[in-house]
Amino acid sequence: MPASHARNVALTPELDAFIEELVASGDFANASEVMRAGLRSLKERREIGQIAARIGTALDQLDRGEGISGDPQTVLSGVLDAARGKKAAH
Repeated sequence: MPASHARNVALTPELDAFIEELVASGDFANASEVMRAGLRSLKERREIGQIAARIGTALDQLDRGEGISGDPQTVLSGVLDAARGKKAAH
């Protein structure tokens, strides 16, 4: 894949050696692939952290009694509709 944006980065000798090891093992074709995989992993970790924070907020709300009561299927349907931007059916 041709690079759309080239960047120069300074690596510690340990990180450089790790990249070389991954390429030599055949897991990656080149250093660019290693760097892209690492950045994708960081992005996923960040997204997981954001989801965990939202879950924490929701659990705090439940602890304060701010949950939604009712038939689980109806509640879940309403939540999913709201997530899709539809009006929740009552």
